[in-house]
Amino acid sequence: MTIGELVSPENVAVGVRVSNKAALLDELARRAGDAFGLDVMTVRLALEKREGLGSTGVGDGIALPHTRLDTVHRPCGLFLRLREAIAFDAVDERPVDLVFLLLLPAAPQGTQLNALACAARRLRQTETADAMRGARDAAALYALMQGGVPVR
Repeated sequence: MTIGELVSPENVAVGVRVSNKAALLDELARRAGDAFGLDVMTVRLALEKREGLGSTGVGDGIALPHTRLDTVHRPCGLFLRLREAIAFDAVDERPVDLVFLLLLPAAPQGTQLNALACAARRLRQTETADAMRGARDAAALYALMQGGVPVR
């Protein structure tokens, strides 16, 4: 699975302004609703429920919020770089500024863990994450996320 199979260029944004974790979850739900034709409240509640199980802040300023929804038929996502890092209850307690939302089908499929691993591998590469923080716009950020080659 490649990043391009999960997120399209129009679902990448830089300079997103949110003040806290709750506001970020609201923003992610709103954007997911617009991008994928999903009910915003359903997405928001599912994200909140997942975060209640444990933070998806994986460390090094990165969050991988994800949830399963009946209305999603294949993995899809959004990628945001926040204007300013926010507290996210991450495992290393560092604020988060790179956020990859992954929406998964409710029924378990083999592709789900692959999709999450794909996003995590790309973002956990320190050099790539540092370059993403310096990307001048969404197109540059998307190109860095793509990495020019599929992530395996």
